Amino acid sequence: MFKPKLFTLVKGYTLATFIADAIAGLTVGVVALPLAMAFAIASGLPPERGLFTAIIAGFLISFLGGSRVQIGGPTGAFVVIVSGIVAQYGYAGLAWCTLLAGGLLILFGVFRLGGLIRFIPFPVTTGFTSGIAVVIFSTQIKDLFGLQLSEVPSEFIPKWGAYFHAFGTASPATAAIGLGTVVVIALLRRWAPRLPGMLIAMILSTLAVALLHLDVETIGGRFGSLPRMLPTPGLPTLDFSQLGGLVSAAFTVALLAAIESLLSATVADGMIGGKHRPNTELIAQGLANIGGVFFGGIPATGAIARTATNVKSGAKTPVAGMIHAATLLLILLLCAPLAAMIPLASLAGILVVVSYNMSEHRHFASILKGPRSDRLVLLLTFLLTVLVDLTLAVQVGIVLSALLFMRRMSELADVHAITRDLKGDEDPEFDPLSIETRNVPAGVEVYEVNGPFFFGMADSFWSALREIERSVSVLIIRIRNVPAIDATGLHVLEELHHKCRRQKTQLVFSGVTQQPLDVFRKSGFLGEIGPDNFCSTIDEALTRARFIIEHPIETEQERGQ
Repeated sequence: MFKPKLFTLVKGYTLATFIADAIAGLTVGVVALPLAMAFAIASGLPPERGLFTAIIAGFLISFLGGSRVQIGGPTGAFVVIVSGIVAQYGYAGLAWCTLLAGGLLILFGVFRLGGLIRFIPFPVTTGFTSGIAVVIFSTQIKDLFGLQLSEVPSEFIPKWGAYFHAFGTASPATAAIGLGTVVVIALLRRWAPRLPGMLIAMILSTLAVALLHLDVETIGGRFGSLPRMLPTPGLPTLDFSQLGGLVSAAFTVALLAAIESLLSATVADGMIGGKHRPNTELIAQGLANIGGVFFGGIPATGAIARTATNVKSGAKTPVAGMIHAATLLLILLLCAPLAAMIPLASLAGILVVVSYNMSEHRHFASILKGPRSDRLVLLLTFLLTVLVDLTLAVQVGIVLSALLFMRRMSELADVHAITRDLKGDEDPEFDPLSIETRNVPAGVEVYEVNGPFFFGMADSFWSALREIERSVSVLIIRIRNVPAIDATGLHVLEELHHKCRRQKTQLVFSGVTQQPLDVFRKSGFLGEIGPDNFCSTIDEALTRARFIIEHPIETEQERGQ
């Protein structure tokens, strides 16, 4: 359940492997520097909180994680929800929310939910990821163009209304720095993809502002100088009356962290031909978020772009991720005063590029061409993320996907009387176990159920059984094609059994698969019906039916009547 990759790979670790990891770690550390600060600022927090997160949580994710090359830290996925928590509860509320989310992630791993979380519907993840990209982009317009706004509305539509009214106050110098950053990143990505484009663009823009004495707001102008050391471990004081309101947000943070980290690890697996340990990864993410909070951090998870950079830079083991964190720590200790000169417009330009990369525009367009139900989930999740709230969007998207899935399953499920309706799969040429090839005694009715027997199928089951005549002596329910049954399905069968007893009809089951059989045994339903009335094949069930018809008195004694 918890077996970090590092502990597996440490045996046989060589100098050549360390050199490869060191080069990759240094590269990713440099790439992560502007992103860590930009994500913190976009969340309404000082830039150093992003660095603290990348250093502490990033180190723990690599040290304890279940992936060989995962890089952890603050990501764009959290910007929307973190900014909302900070606006409502302040950093103290965010810290305790992250602490709760870390505990939930550990529980996800302990209860082995790593495999299940990867089954979050793709339209849901695409919808909220695209929505987050739009929201991140919308939050950067003020700093990108230097708009003179004393307060920016938090709601999406009023925010853009305020931007349009204030667009006449834009600063040409600020806009040139912001848009120039975007252009430099795009050109470097096109012509020199191996270079850290975001860092180079940030350095060039900082030099331009300093050498040309441009009137552009910088990190130092808004936040002051960055600290040159990690903070003393501790937790901020929380008003515990706020704790109830943080639980829902903590669940969303935990779910996002789980999805992002496992998706990132899966992408890395494809690049290196490996296989990560999902439950170990979830526990590591939980411990990393808890550890990061004690050093003033914010929520962290696996970062897909930085992980891909790590792989392309030659990383071999989690040591590369640990070196990435150490690199950021050295930069904080040695170069913190220089960070005060970084223009905010440059960081806004970096986040514009990040939002474009997050937009999933190709996947979005592809899903819009797919089934109507997937389009509905995608658009609803996207619109709720942008216009209402990310927490609500994720919850509604998952619930709606589950309901639509159950509807599809109920449509695929089938219940029919095969003694009267011999067609389709019951063709004996293709089905050697077809009832058509058997002699069904008078007074015996055979029904077949196909598909999962869950609550969405209950109504169809009762509708099919309404035609049963009171003169039926034996009712055979053939469930060879039922892979699973839930509590509602079991309740329906119990109600059917009671109805059959009132009508003096014996219930017999044929072809029960393992999961339904386990449910019948544990619930006592098997004992109530009688083990003799559970037959492995249709031939045994028909033989049992003949015995019941020929020996009605013994059968009544078996039933305790």
